[in-house]
Amino acid sequence: MRSRTIPTSLQAGVLALSAILMAGCAVAKPRTDDPWEGFNRKMYAFNDAADKAIIRPTAVAYRKVTTPDMRRVIANFFANIKLPITIINDLLQAEPRAAAHNTGRFLINSTLGFAGLFDPASEMKLPPNETDFGVTLARWGVPEGPYLVLPLIGSTTPRDVWRMPVDNYFDPLGWYAREHDLRLNAEYLPQLGYLVTLRSRGIDAEGLLEGVYDRYIFFRDAYRQRRLYMMYHGEPPAELIEQMQGTNDIDVDALLEEQHAYEKQKAGKKDEGKDGGD
Repeated sequence: MRSRTIPTSLQAGVLALSAILMAGCAVAKPRTDDPWEGFNRKMYAFNDAADKAIIRPTAVAYRKVTTPDMRRVIANFFANIKLPITIINDLLQAEPRAAAHNTGRFLINSTLGFAGLFDPASEMKLPPNETDFGVTLARWGVPEGPYLVLPLIGSTTPRDVWRMPVDNYFDPLGWYAREHDLRLNAEYLPQLGYLVTLRSRGIDAEGLLEGVYDRYIFFRDAYRQRRLYMMYHGEPPAELIEQMQGTNDIDVDALLEEQHAYEKQKAGKKDEGKDGGD
């Protein structure tokens, strides 16, 4: 087995505790500005090109060789095996009830659900409840910082980016990769499989992008809103929703003009295509 530098449990705990102690005890208000937009748009364009060239075709191929039932079972397995991440963060957020809820879900699906392939816990009124270290930092008042797009990672913030190394430490898939040294780096195949299942699920939602004139803004705002709902367990305060949506500052007429211009331009391209076909 090759030598790896792995943080001990004590080191990981000290890292998490130090980050929390630097913060207050209230969730910081969400940011709505985008000071790094120039850089972010370049990274978004890079990620979009990589997705079209490699990632999406891989997900499409996965869907062609699997049935919906197979994909659901595989998705159940990955969701269950990653539950320790949620349980640890429930404890870090001082949410013992949520930790008990997710521990019960993990135990039921790992046993009655045949290693998580099935989801009897949901039928027993223990629905999924996801969280991560980024939400943990937010719950203890760490400001999120500006919106950030990273290559091959996508949407994040300076606060949320910490969830990758910390959550990976508690992730059974991450543990498997750290503890094994297989030929051709095959120890990373389970993590790759998980990412393919995520992208495959995203294909079903691609229809939502039809008519969106600026996909960068769509993904940015969708990411911010999803994180806000995770921080408040699906029920964020109304004033924060208004702040996030910018309902007080938005110029509705200008937005409508932009949308109409986009739709007119799109219709013009379709007409040109028809003329060319004739």
